[in-house]
Amino acid sequence: MTTDIQQQITALTERLHHLNYQYYQRDISEVPDQEFDQMLAELARLEREYPQFVHPNSPTQRVGGTITKQFPTAEHRYPMLSLGNTYSEADLREFDERVRRGLEGADLHYVCELKFDGVAMSLTYQDGQLTQGVTRGDGTRGDVVTSNVRTIRTLPLHLRAEGPTQPSEFEVRGEVFMPLPVFAELNAEREANGEALLANPRNAASGTLKLQDSAQVAARKLRFYAYSFLMPGRNQFPTHSASLEALQAWGLPVSDTWRLCGTIDEVLDFVHEWEKKRFTLPVATDGIVIKVDDFRQQELLGFTAKSPRWAIAYKYPAEAARTRLNTIQYQVGRTGAVTPVALLDPVPLAGTVVKRASVHNANQIAALDLRLGDLVFVEKGGEIIPKITGVDFAARPADAVPIVYPTECPACGTPLIRPEGEAHFRCPNERGCPPQLKAKLEHFVSRKAMNIDGLGAETVGRFFDLRLVTNAASLYDLPAKAHELAQLERMGEKSVQRLTTGLEQSKQVPFDRVLFGLGIRYVGETVAEKLANHYRTIDALAAASATELAAVPEVGGVIAESVAAWFQEPENRQLVEGLRAAGVQLALTGEAPQPVSDRLAGLTFVLSGVFEQHSREELQHLIQQNGGKITGSISKKLSYLVAGDKMGPAKREKATELKVPIITENELLAMIPTGFDATDAVLDQMLGTPTTEAPATSDEALPPAPASNPGQQGTLF
Repeated sequence: MTTDIQQQITALTERLHHLNYQYYQRDISEVPDQEFDQMLAELARLEREYPQFVHPNSPTQRVGGTITKQFPTAEHRYPMLSLGNTYSEADLREFDERVRRGLEGADLHYVCELKFDGVAMSLTYQDGQLTQGVTRGDGTRGDVVTSNVRTIRTLPLHLRAEGPTQPSEFEVRGEVFMPLPVFAELNAEREANGEALLANPRNAASGTLKLQDSAQVAARKLRFYAYSFLMPGRNQFPTHSASLEALQAWGLPVSDTWRLCGTIDEVLDFVHEWEKKRFTLPVATDGIVIKVDDFRQQELLGFTAKSPRWAIAYKYPAEAARTRLNTIQYQVGRTGAVTPVALLDPVPLAGTVVKRASVHNANQIAALDLRLGDLVFVEKGGEIIPKITGVDFAARPADAVPIVYPTECPACGTPLIRPEGEAHFRCPNERGCPPQLKAKLEHFVSRKAMNIDGLGAETVGRFFDLRLVTNAASLYDLPAKAHELAQLERMGEKSVQRLTTGLEQSKQVPFDRVLFGLGIRYVGETVAEKLANHYRTIDALAAASATELAAVPEVGGVIAESVAAWFQEPENRQLVEGLRAAGVQLALTGEAPQPVSDRLAGLTFVLSGVFEQHSREELQHLIQQNGGKITGSISKKLSYLVAGDKMGPAKREKATELKVPIITENELLAMIPTGFDATDAVLDQMLGTPTTEAPATSDEALPPAPASNPGQQGTLF
């Protein structure tokens, strides 16, 4: 039987790898999404039941879930050197002359590749399996981020047995990047939540790779392009272009924009072709990399101390334009943040005509010393939205008008506030400010929230302007107004029927997405999911205090205060009741997970620091599954402070002062049932699978509490 199970796991693994390749490399969907998800769920179930048969690069790792407390470092077998770069075509011709002199006039070809603006990554494959991913670091050593790299959907964990014979071990260099649409979506979500915007896709990709939770990395939808092949001993390929073709045959993503050129004039033609064309790509680029194609010629040319003599990067100058600043328009967002947008004389820039540019906030207006009528410099660079980078002070008109930031909301006239530590001014009139109310509705019906078919942002905004809807609950009154809606321009009976059907279907949207759709400040998709899974019903969530909320994984003090304050508002509670009356899902379906024992019943714990055997989230689940409670603050009522590595001194001092016992991770684990596999139970609980271990009976006595030693010396955070 175990042989059959092993074969089943192997077959599912190989099938899912194939489907991933077809979907992400060839844009072919061989099976419906639902069928793919069912196969993935079945594989996950079998892997949990028979962990001895799990493949090292199982497709189940795509969703992440690994918690990395600290990234180890590894030395690069082949140093990751920098490329020499230039902004000058004359320098490219000089580079060509040096290469030809070094090769004594031998025939040569160059490979030209787009220089993608991301994070350089070194991947190791052994026997066709991805075994390690290491960042560039200082070129000699880098961070091992394998668990995060495995979440990149376009990256094969297991190579295809096609094309040239694969070496038993080889290295692939490439670029990890965040696609421009993903970056724009991420920044839009951060802006809606009042968070600082990410500067550019490269920084976003770099920060994502350093996240400790690989599940969060998976949600960021990073991508990878391979651009280099290395192996021990002599390279099995004669040319770089041949190695690129082999990598692609093996299933690795190689951008199809590269070209083989025979002369420097052909290289320059490629450079000129992509100067504007690159802006049509869904990835940021900042130049062209030119490499000698023949590997033996590369060896002959060799290296300087810092870079290869056989390659150079041509960098495109940052796209910039000069135009006139006519006025500043102030936009009010869903959270009340007032954002200034510069309205400009239209000017061509990076393949588009720019009429608007971001100036972010009052601080930037002051830092740039902007005035109405100024001639300003506008750039795109790696940004999605054009931004003003400077002023041509020499050309400043005598009548240029200083910009005075408004003190009242431009939409409703309410005096603006500026919370301490925040860059944005905000309108506090969240109940009566039209742009905020409209934006809340648009958020509720959006794809990631309720995804109501027939009710997009434009339509719901129009209904709001006509006073047909006022809040999310009132959307469900629209079917009763079908006759009135059908009379509106561009509506008609079919549109009304589609809207009615969409509203009815939205009543089946899971609770976590409903919670996200409510638009509570700082509650994004991940936090909404964590809160829904923890409390299971909106009533339990509404009854939770800020202290209790702060103890939920992924929920800190700021988020907890925001959620608690939201539910204290009578209008918000009324909104919840309206949604309840409409039939919207305000609870998770199915039975709530049952505790595996009551060993920790009546005890409360605070977890602080980094732990050796389990992540903090796993320990929280362990405590809760054995009847204990988690809290975020230390008080006299606290049973234990569980101290991990790098625990801060403030909590330790307060626990000592209040005589709260301080225990270690091992002492906590000693308090759960003997023989109980903590890790498996937590995984089963998180995945909704009942544990196969017998829980302790309720009449078992709780073992003596670990000896308290508030003055104990340990590694603190």
